[in-house]
Amino acid sequence: MDSEMSMTSQAAHGHHEGHEEISWIRKYVFSTDHKMIGYQYMVTSLFVALFAFFLMVLMRWQLSFPGKPIPIFGPILEKLLGSSMAPGGVMTPQLYNSFGAMHGTMMIFMALVPALFAGFGNFVVPLQIGAPDMAFPRLNMASFWLFFVGVLIMMVSFFVPGGAAKSGWTSYTPLADFADMGPGFHPIFNGQTLWLIGMVFNITGSLLGSVNIITTIIQLRTKGLSWMRLPVFVWSELVTAFLLLLAFPPLEAAGVMQLMDRLFGTSFFSPEGLIINGKHADISGGGSSILWQHLFWFLGHPEVYVQILPTMGIVGEIFANNTRKPLWSYKVFVYSLLAIGFLSMVVWAHHMYMTGMGQAVTSFFQIFTTIISIPSVLLGTVLLLSLWGASIRFNVPMLFALAWLPMFGIGGLTGLPLGWTASDVVLHDTYYVIGHFHYMMAPASLLALFAGIYYWFPKATGRYMNEFLGKIHFWPTFIFFNGIFFPMLVQGFAGVHRRWYDGGAGWQMAQNVLWLNQVMSFSAWALAIAQIPFIINFFWSLFAGKKVTDDNPWQATTLEWATPTPPGHGNFLHPVAVYRDPYEYSVPGYKQDYLPQWESDERLSKEGKLSQVSF
Repeated sequence: MDSEMSMTSQAAHGHHEGHEEISWIRKYVFSTDHKMIGYQYMVTSLFVALFAFFLMVLMRWQLSFPGKPIPIFGPILEKLLGSSMAPGGVMTPQLYNSFGAMHGTMMIFMALVPALFAGFGNFVVPLQIGAPDMAFPRLNMASFWLFFVGVLIMMVSFFVPGGAAKSGWTSYTPLADFADMGPGFHPIFNGQTLWLIGMVFNITGSLLGSVNIITTIIQLRTKGLSWMRLPVFVWSELVTAFLLLLAFPPLEAAGVMQLMDRLFGTSFFSPEGLIINGKHADISGGGSSILWQHLFWFLGHPEVYVQILPTMGIVGEIFANNTRKPLWSYKVFVYSLLAIGFLSMVVWAHHMYMTGMGQAVTSFFQIFTTIISIPSVLLGTVLLLSLWGASIRFNVPMLFALAWLPMFGIGGLTGLPLGWTASDVVLHDTYYVIGHFHYMMAPASLLALFAGIYYWFPKATGRYMNEFLGKIHFWPTFIFFNGIFFPMLVQGFAGVHRRWYDGGAGWQMAQNVLWLNQVMSFSAWALAIAQIPFIINFFWSLFAGKKVTDDNPWQATTLEWATPTPPGHGNFLHPVAVYRDPYEYSVPGYKQDYLPQWESDERLSKEGKLSQVSF
């Protein structure tokens, strides 16, 4: 084994021979290497996720102890944001709305989607298809820096007069058209305008990334890698990229139109007859606030699947590897991904039943909202049946992947009542919606994110993450996720409104369930503490973790494990070809329980890995 590793190390050094030396800036900052760009996306997204989670932690104090100064952080908020936003360390309604809007915006658009789609996609997809890089390396670099500039703009918006955006992560008009306007506000350097500018940068970067992913998968697959031999993670990235390419342009156009409403006096979304501060608003024409909702949710609902589809691919990879058997039905899994991608484009208006749509239109969206649950159930069934009769390895990636399954199930099942008008009328804008939405966005997305980090960390860094710290991270994370979000479903049935600044304290009918605010808040604070082992594990393992002694430490079958560890310039030492399906585990007639895609039967025979069974 040591001699093999020394040969691999020498070969890995050979990766860089014949290539000009590049500066530190070009190698680590303005890089065109897909792997470095994947690292950049992942690290930036994890930082944004931590920041957005911190905003929620502060909001939970206000919901549990309304009107009381925030311990430790209250004086800091007052000093940073001013006494008008946090007088005496108490969170004002304006600051609460600002934190709520930015928590949702940053967690969805600038943390989870970039990490799951762009972070893993950049690093893993070229390796899994046998490509030396992305199809458009410079475009790839541009996509990251557009995203990064969008993040910086969102961060800066906290410190302009009036603070960050307060119109929710959906930026509903006409409120968003006039928020942070008037005396004392700069027309551009105000929270709501900077929100729109930051979103335009972020969306443009996502569009460039989606074009790159699609082109790379279609054009750069290695010899023998037919469509039905693609790993399921590659399929999930391909479907996600098409969703972004089709659904993001309407929102970008809507963002530009809302900017024009704010800066140039147009009225795309501002209807006539608005009264603002006791006066009729000076509006040039009759805009439509409902138009903004259509344009937003045309992206907003596929965006849920933009987040969840890569998690399905990650979990599928880890299930196959740790059950040591093929997925129960690879084709059902793939066709389910395709069906979810298609159907997610035709269900957006189930977020808009309260706008008064006609019966025929409402029926259409109810029917397809129900139908989209079918491929989701099929996909979950494939994963569940893959566990049957398996010799499961309960390592840290598999623990997180297993926990994803019930969280995805709860998120999906709780969404069905919101897809039907009769029940949505009762549950709309209650904490039930928050509970359902977060089961999909938080446990399902983050558990898969952690699973993928633990799974591909050895390939990316050449070191293992610590298993003991990983399990300490897993169990409280899984438990406290449910401690936060399950009580939201209970409060929602009691009618507690999702936007009440005092957590429902002023509503008589909510008194019996208000004690759950403390349960959720203490769970959130415990969840924050539970991430400390992960942070320690991540950075400690980068420099002092146990070194990988095999390029294929998980004994996996897909092409990313055929590269040196970590992969060098061009990824592969020699051109690779694919000889079989992606998950050939425990195949009768072979001495080892896995057959890598890149090894032919002839080579396996020469290496003595075939048994005496004739074929």
